[in-house]
Order: sequence, then structure tokens, then C-alpha cells
Amino acid sequence: MPASGRPEGADRETARAGRRVAQGAVARAEAPEPGEEPRHAQRPHHGGDGVGRPREGGGPSGAGRSRPRGGEPGGSVPEQAPHGGRSAASGAPHGEVSRPAAGEAAGEQVPAPAGPLPTPPARSAHPGESGEVAAARQAGGDRLRFIGAATRRIARGIDLDEIVLGLCRATVPTFADAILVYLRDPLPVGDERPTGPVVLRLRRTDRIPEEPDTNGGRLPMLPAQPDLGPAMGGSAAELAEVEPGGPLAEVLRGVRPLFGEAQAARTALPELLGPDPRLPSGHRVILAPLRGRRRVIGAAVFLRRPDRPAFEPDDLLVAAQLATHTALGVDKAVLYGREAYIADALQRTMLPDSLPQPTGVRLASRYLPAAETARVGGDWYDAIPLPGSRVALVVGDVMGHSMTSAAIMGQLRTTAQTLAGLDLPPQEVLHHLDEQAQRLGTDRMATCMYAVYDPVAHRITIANAGHPPPVMLHRGGRAEVLRVPSGAPIGVGGVDFEAVELDAPAGATLVLYTDGLVESRIRDVWTGIEQLRERLAETARLTGPNPPPLEPMCDEVLDMLGPGDRDDDIALLAARFDGIAPSDVAYWYLDPKAQTAGQARRLARRALARWGLEELTDQLELLVSEVVTNAVRYAERPITLRLLRTDVLRCEVGDDVPQLPRLRQARPSDEGGRGLYLVNRMARRWGATRLSMGKVVWFELSMPPGTPRR
Repeated sequence: MPASGRPEGADRETARAGRRVAQGAVARAEAPEPGEEPRHAQRPHHGGDGVGRPREGGGPSGAGRSRPRGGEPGGSVPEQAPHGGRSAASGAPHGEVSRPAAGEAAGEQVPAPAGPLPTPPARSAHPGESGEVAAARQAGGDRLRFIGAATRRIARGIDLDEIVLGLCRATVPTFADAILVYLRDPLPVGDERPTGPVVLRLRRTDRIPEEPDTNGGRLPMLPAQPDLGPAMGGSAAELAEVEPGGPLAEVLRGVRPLFGEAQAARTALPELLGPDPRLPSGHRVILAPLRGRRRVIGAAVFLRRPDRPAFEPDDLLVAAQLATHTALGVDKAVLYGREAYIADALQRTMLPDSLPQPTGVRLASRYLPAAETARVGGDWYDAIPLPGSRVALVVGDVMGHSMTSAAIMGQLRTTAQTLAGLDLPPQEVLHHLDEQAQRLGTDRMATCMYAVYDPVAHRITIANAGHPPPVMLHRGGRAEVLRVPSGAPIGVGGVDFEAVELDAPAGATLVLYTDGLVESRIRDVWTGIEQLRERLAETARLTGPNPPPLEPMCDEVLDMLGPGDRDDDIALLAARFDGIAPSDVAYWYLDPKAQTAGQARRLARRALARWGLEELTDQLELLVSEVVTNAVRYAERPITLRLLRTDVLRCEVGDDVPQLPRLRQARPSDEGGRGLYLVNRMARRWGATRLSMGKVVWFELSMPPGTPRR
């Protein structure tokens, strides 16, 4: 007779009952979430009237083969527990139907038998094998099936919460009545070495209720629910600092799961759960370290109630498998999160944070990645201010959607900005971009559209390198696809690019885009371009004679994409041409003579008087005199002086000297070097830009208070 005082036969019967009742829970490890399709169809039985009736049998702990009821080969019922008590696996009183776990179908309930049935001996599929050996073989198979189902559920998760949730849902209540999952805070990423003490934070808990509700389901899960109920040890600590060389550190270093009754676990659990965890006695607690690819990243605690069968030694192997797959999944999720962060940072770096606000044009943009999992591609857009109040508009698309494509896109964008700063014609910019792409590699291909808008001349110059043509939305609502020579893509080499100059009337809107907006698997590029033209015309009709606002118009353009109608990145740049009226421009050519500075002051004074800006006369005369004097000192050809009246007063002085002026602190003995210092102190903004045949020095003055905005 065993030490418990019960006959050995009774203990055997209890174990067998637990095996049979728990077998049906194997499939519950893969039970679908609410609203999720089931992964496997129910297996029909092949005999008697038990078609469609689920089997009843052992789970991962103490499994046994199913026993038929009466003479029906397909049906099975739970066996009566000894002493007329509760079922060893479910805790339900004898003769009652056990309620299904969460996610279990209602059809999986097994009707209660009319009375106790005799227990026939277990039959073995292998001749000459005893019933005990057959039961052990069946239990091992059930454990393998449970581990397979549980690990598949854990592996389905992508982010950290999904993986930990998969572990909880796969183990409660099939393997344990409650679970606590602790993870390091913060979680180390890759090869980085964490600094400071090791701290474990309670990431998630799950348990079955003390008393089943009317539906027989589990309690609602919370992201951090430390309360496990009085029968499961009460509350657990949310933070646990692992002391170096302490009991918990030794258990985590050992990696292997331990029963709660083991000496090492008895001293480590209070350090993890709190000083007074009040855990159930017997082998009803398993402490399993979670070890990733390089280090221990946490721990999981599996618990069973006192009225449930205790864990068996083979359950330590089950816990080890669950802990290993969970830890590897957590490592995967952390690395994926780091890659997503890098992708977001790369996107923010490669694309402009904000668009400039050049004179005479308003800009709006949009960027959409191909998918959430591929946040960065090869599409880009840019707006670059140029001398003379002009602006360069650029949209490009590098082949591919990888990090390599994004890096090449960043190099080409930087090259385009540098070339634009040299004020090269659009076709020359594309030619140098083509050379740069060939230097990056023979397979570096990209398309690009480069346009330069002059608000004073109301003209736009466009050059194309294999990119979809732009669309011009005129003020009256007419949308037109501009006829621009397509050219060859960047990276082909040995081709010439052609630029065309077109009218850009005030109130018109130029829309530049990448092929992801107009081309997909369900439509060709020209069909998409026609749909874009129609969408722009329809949007313009809604606002009547006035052009539509830029930001809502960009949203309307993106709405033309239906569900699943996007296979590529999308970059969109819209420019509304306001222009600068001829009455707001004053322009002169001046010979580089000693008297030119005085002549420039008189011309500037007359222009301010014509515009009613006499308050700025003294300030403008002083700064114009300094800038023109510097230009006259070194120029050999006539210099230019231009004043622009917009929301600010802008003055531009051009000469044929390519050297840019630099602000420096003049020494007391120097006769010059103070002109730019005055400009820097008195002007609102100033700068200098190198041209192909010289440079332009410009500065801006704020309008007097009360001046109406233009």
C-alpha cells in the first residue's frame, strides 16, 4: 500500500481517468481564437452510432487510450473517478459533463453516462504488449501531439505579445491551470551585452477560474494580471531582480525546468514570485527558464491546482520544449522589432522631414510603403530651392524594395541635391545621375523626373528618365497628361536626356508620382494614368472655379487605390503654382564700376517708393550697397540686381565670380570684411548660391507691420 494510504489500484484508476479525460484537450492547444477559422476539421469515427463524436482520452500528462462504451467501437465516455469524487482531470463531480475550455467547440462536450461502466483492459495495437506498455506508448504519442500543436501556435506569433499569448493559450488549461511568464526588462537585442542588474518583469499571466462560469470559459486575460486567485497562491510580484549568484540566478543558469518541490526551485521561486507565494504542494509547480539563442531571457512558471493530478517527470520535457520554442520566438520578435525600427529610421533619413516653402509655389507630398513589413523602398521625392526664387521638383524610383534599394535611393537623392545646388539644367542633372548609378553597380536602375519651376517667368522645364509622365491640373478643372520625352532609365548609360519647357500658369497644379500609384497586377500603367487624370478632374469639379486644396487633393488621389490594388511603394509630390506677378519684380543690369553702388541704392529707393515700402528704405540701401560693392570689386561682366515683393522683400545680386562669400570676424586693423557681418545682423535671412557662370548673393527683409500679405 502506498504512503497515501490508498490502494495501489485506486491510484492507478485515478491516473487512468486523468489520461482519458485529458486526451480530448490535445486538440485544444490549437483551439482557434474568437473569429479565427479552425485549423483542422473534426475527425469522424468509423463505426457504430458515434459518428462525429469526439474522442475522450489522455492529455500530455498521464495519457491513456480511449475505452469504448458498451459495444460501440467509436464512442467513449469519461470513467468514473474513485471514491465517487471529482474527475481527476477536470474537477467536475462524477456523473456531470465537464465544461469545455476556452476556444473549445460546443459540439466537443461528451454526454454523461447513465451509470458506472466496467473498465475493460487496455488493448494494444502491438501483439504481445501489455496494457501498461500500451498506455505508456499512447501517453508518449499524446505528449508529442500536444507539443507539436503548442509549438505551432507559439510560432504563429510575430511580435512579442503574440508569442507570449500563444504560450499561455496553448498551455492553459490543457497542460496547466495557471501560467506566469517573466521576461527580462529591457530585453537584450542580438549580440549586445546588457548593463546593470538582471530584472525580470511579469509580462503575462493566464489561469482558469476558481469556479467555472455559466459558459465554462476562462477568465478574461489581461496584459499583466498578477492575481492568480487564492487557490493558486494569491498574487505574484511584477518585478524580480535576479541577484548574482543567488538561487534564481543558479536555476536560470542551469536552463533545465525543475519541479517546485526541488530544493533549487524552492529557494528560487520566492525570489521570483515574492516572499510568500503560497504555492500548491506536491509536483504541481514547474519552473522553466526561457533561454534564447545567446542568453536566458526570462522564466515561465506552470501551476496546477491541488485537485488536479500532479506533474509527471515526462512533463518536465514538455515544459522544456515549450520554454525553448517560446524563448526562440521572443528572440525572433525582438530582432524583428529592431529591424522595423531601423527601417523606420532609414525612411525618415532618406525622405525629407518637411518640404520647403519657396516663393511662388505651394507643395504637398505623400509616401506609402509597399507593405507594413517592408517599410522602406526605393521611391523618393524632393523639393530643392534654387537661385532666383526657382525650385527643383524631383521624384524617383529605384528598382526593388530591399534595404539595398533604399540605400541606393539615398545616394541618388544626395547626388541630385548636390547637382541642383550647382544650378545645372535638368537634362544635365539626369546625365550625372546616370553616371553615378553606373558607378554604384551595373544593375543599379532607377527612373527619375526632374523639373525646375521659375515663378517669375511662369515656366517649367522638365527632363525625364524613364518615369511616368506628370499630370497638370489647370485652374479651370482640366487635367492634362504632359507630353514629356520618356528617355531611358538611370543606370543604362550612354543615352542622352532631353528637356522641354512648358507654360506653368498661376493656379495650375503639377502632380509628380511613381508607378506604384498607377500600375498594379489588375491594371497597366496607362490605364492607371488615365484614372489619375479623371480623379484629378473630378476633384477639381467639386471646388468649382477655385483650385482644390493641396492636402485634401493628395488624399483623394490616394483613395483611387482599392483594397489589394497596391504592389509597390508610392511617392507623390504636388506643386501649386502661384507665381510672382510682374508688378512685384524689379530687375536691373549694372556695369561693374565704382559708381554702381550709388546707382543701386537709387534704384532700390525708387522701387520701394512705388510699392509703398518707404519704411525699409534705409535698411535696404545699406545692405544693397554692401553686397553690390563686393560684387563690383571682383566682377568682370555686368552684375544683376533684382528685388522681389512677396510675403517678404527679397534682394538678389548676381555676378560672374564663382567664389562664395564667407562670414568672418574682421580684425580691428582690417579695412574690409564687415559687409557680410552687417547683412547677417540686419537681414531676416541671407545666403549665397553658386551658378554655372558665377554666383548669386541674396537676403530677405521682413515686411513692415500692417503690410497686407500677398
